[in-house]
Amino acid sequence: QVQVVESGGGLVQAGESLKLSCTASGSIFGINAFNWYRQAPGKQRELVASMNSGGSTHYADSVKGRFLISREAIKNTVSLRMNMLKPEDTAVYYCNADISTSYYARDQFWGQGTQVTVSS
Repeated sequence: QVQVVESGGGLVQAGESLKLSCTASGSIFGINAFNWYRQAPGKQRELVASMNSGGSTHYADSVKGRFLISREAIKNTVSLRMNMLKPEDTAVYYCNADISTSYYARDQFWGQGTQVTVSS
């Protein structure tokens, strides 16, 4: 079994910063990528940022230059540092982990989501 848990959401004002963390635990053979998605009310879930096992990162155009995904010192943990937050960043943020549970098995695992609300 694999668990993915996010933390760090909350309510901030526009222009402020917030840091989300995501930790994967359980029967992990290897982590291929971590991805942060978000879903605002009435909108589709969108990919915000990702990091693969080699450290390569990708960002949605809407967050480039403001958000930073990085590995943490804690094992199997990544963070999403969100700076200069805007009201349109308000959403539930989900961590997704692409994990190999054995040499032959690979699957996607999702966290429960954490709410980020940015007031104007």
